[in-house]
Amino acid sequence: MERFGTILRQVARTSSAGQSSLPGTVVTGQPTRGFSAVTVSDEDIVILSALRTPIGKANKGMLKDTPIDVMLSTVLDAVLDQTKVNPEIIGDIVVGNVSCLGSGALLSRTGMFFSGFPHTVPTTTVNRQCASGLQAFATAAGQIQIGAYDIAIAGGMESMSLNKQDGMRQYVHEKIMENEKAQACLLPMGITSENVASRYNIGREEQDRFALQSQQKAARAQSEGWFDAEIVPMTTMVRDMSGMEQQVTISKDEGVRAKTTLAGLAKLKPAFIPDGCSTAGNSSQVSDGAAAVLLSTRAKAKQLNLPVLGKFVSYAVVGVPPDIMGVGPAYAIPEAVKKAGLTLDDIDIFEINEAFASQAVWCVNELGIPKEKVNPKGGAIALGHPLGCTGARMIATLLHELKRRGKPGYGVVSMCMGTGMGAAAVFQYPGI
Repeated sequence: MERFGTILRQVARTSSAGQSSLPGTVVTGQPTRGFSAVTVSDEDIVILSALRTPIGKANKGMLKDTPIDVMLSTVLDAVLDQTKVNPEIIGDIVVGNVSCLGSGALLSRTGMFFSGFPHTVPTTTVNRQCASGLQAFATAAGQIQIGAYDIAIAGGMESMSLNKQDGMRQYVHEKIMENEKAQACLLPMGITSENVASRYNIGREEQDRFALQSQQKAARAQSEGWFDAEIVPMTTMVRDMSGMEQQVTISKDEGVRAKTTLAGLAKLKPAFIPDGCSTAGNSSQVSDGAAAVLLSTRAKAKQLNLPVLGKFVSYAVVGVPPDIMGVGPAYAIPEAVKKAGLTLDDIDIFEINEAFASQAVWCVNELGIPKEKVNPKGGAIALGHPLGCTGARMIATLLHELKRRGKPGYGVVSMCMGTGMGAAAVFQYPGI
């Protein structure tokens, strides 16, 4: 791990002039492989729409009784309504999910039928844990790149209220218990957070300050209406304690706590071990939600006469030790940026999923990312983390923020994953 850390720091310090102390690394501002970051081509993969539901609090929020296929249908409807695309031309619908049986393969199909897609449009689901929504996008993009189709919808859906996981206990058998790395894959995520904090000396106060900033940024963004362009208000039914149903409309993320204070965070007890530092206040919230992203070739976008919201530039997935899975973004981000032919200095916004403050703080510090570039509208600590939805949600949050700023720029979406992985993707706005 220390050897990887040395390499990481060398990559992170690469200057915008393109000089690197890491032998064999080419970071000249020109792409070395994968998708082109600087050229314009009809084969470019571009994003035409990126929308999401509000994120509801699991078990007690307004989406707690809403099936995930209904949530998925809501965002599919919104994408079709926004773009006026004929659903019959969609080549595939790829959906990320974590907690449903079979990764929600049945429910992605029922959800698309709720939205009026014909049976001729196929669908599939993917499960790369917390990166499932981003992997769904990358899978659809890859299929477009090889010519399987020229337009698709990628997204994610999760109801952590209705689909509760009981951990990995059903998979524990003798061989797992004989293999140290395999055993580490069974660690609760909260324990991996404590491992990162302990191993890299990320203190409780630093974690709480990061959590406070996430809440403050999200509260400002919410009050200023910065989420409005990406959120689709959702009318649904919710049951009260007596079982009575009532119709409600949710239009804002429920996890944002504008009145959060450092003193209040400091009072919270450790959530995972008695002497730990990860709490309910500096960890991501369990949540419900769905998101959808329409992507195509640039040629198809021209044919449909649709404006381009962003361009997909590169994608990277890496493996890291399972017992400190949260460090994944620190290894995936440099790899994705390198594939894009860029340096870290070229990136305007880093959307890094805040699974836990401990790992988010370490990743930001280790990469040397200016804090003002990280999660400008808050992250999962404030917004929530509906597992399979998060990656697609982050694409929407990133691209709409770049658009709001109104100038060309690059952004990164990245997250860690249970069992020890990290994923990252680079996007460009505008898609020129």
